[in-house]
Amino acid sequence: MSGLLALLDDVAGIAKIAASSVDDVAGQAAKAGAKAAGAVIDDAAVTPKYVHGFSASREVPIVLRIARGSLINKLVILLPVALLLSAFADWAITPLLMVGGSYLCFEGAEKVMHALGHHKVNEPQLQTTEDGAAGLEEERVKGAIKTDFILSAEIMTIALAAIPDGDPIWKEALILAIVAVGITVAVYGFVAIIVKADDFGLHLVERGGALAGFGRGLVRFMPGFMKVLTVVGTAAMIWVGGQIVVHGLHELGMHQPYQWVRERSEAAAQALPQVAGAAGWATTAFLDGIFGLVLGFILIPLVQHVISPVIGAVRGIFGGARA
Repeated sequence: MSGLLALLDDVAGIAKIAASSVDDVAGQAAKAGAKAAGAVIDDAAVTPKYVHGFSASREVPIVLRIARGSLINKLVILLPVALLLSAFADWAITPLLMVGGSYLCFEGAEKVMHALGHHKVNEPQLQTTEDGAAGLEEERVKGAIKTDFILSAEIMTIALAAIPDGDPIWKEALILAIVAVGITVAVYGFVAIIVKADDFGLHLVERGGALAGFGRGLVRFMPGFMKVLTVVGTAAMIWVGGQIVVHGLHELGMHQPYQWVRERSEAAAQALPQVAGAAGWATTAFLDGIFGLVLGFILIPLVQHVISPVIGAVRGIFGGARA
C-alpha cells in the first residue's frame, strides 16, 4: 500500500511538472506572438485585397488556400530553419531580424509614398490573366503566399528571438509551432470575417426586420474600416521595423539612436507621471516609427536602382544557365 501511495505521489509530481511546462510554453508562445504584432497586423491588412473582384462563393475558399500556404510556410519551411539558426548560428538571429525589420520599413515607406503621391501599386499578382477567373485565382493565391512567406519569416524570427536562451530545442519547436498555428488561425480567421462582413450585412438587409438597419450600417462601415485597417497595418509595419533595427543596432554595439530614444521616453514619463508608462511607450513607438519611416525612404531608391537590378541580373544568369 505504501508503495502504491509513493507511486501515486510520483505520478502527481510528474503531472505538476508537466502542467508547469505546458503553462510555461503557452506563456512564452503568447509573449512571442505579441512581439510579432506589427507584422501580424500588416498581414491581416494586406490579405483581403487578394479576394477583391471574385464572386462571394470563392472568397472564403481563397482565404483558406492562402491560410494553408501560410501554415506550410511557417511549419514546413521556416520552423526548421529557425531551429537550425538557434542551434548552430544564434549570432545570425539579430542581423536577420534587422534585415526583416528593414524590409518592413521599406514596404511601409513605399505604401506611404504611394498614398502621398496618389499612385496605384501595380502588382502583377493582382492583374488579370489569359486563363480567366481560374488563372487569376491561382495567380492571386500564389502572390499572397509569396507575400505571406516574407511576413511569416519575420514573425517566426521575432518569435524565436523572444524565447529565452537555454530552452531545450523541443521546447523552442513547440513554442514556434504554437505561435505559427495561433497567428495563422487568428489572421486568416479575421480576414475571412472581414471579407464576408458586407455579404452578411446585405443578407440582413434582404431579410428585413429589426436587424436590417444593422445590416445597412455594416455595409456602409466596412469600406471605411478597410481603409483604417490599411493605415494601421502600414503604421504598425513601420513602427515594428524601426524598433527592430534600433534594438538590433544596440545589441551589435551601436548604442545610438537607441540611447537617445530611451532618454526621450524617460523624459516623457517624468513629464507626465500620472500616465508615465503610456507616455514612455508612446514616445518610444513614435520615435521608432519616425526612424523606420526615414530608413524606409532611404531604402526605396537603393532597392529600385541597386538591389532589384542585381537580383534581376542574377535571375537572368541562372535562368540562361538552366535554359
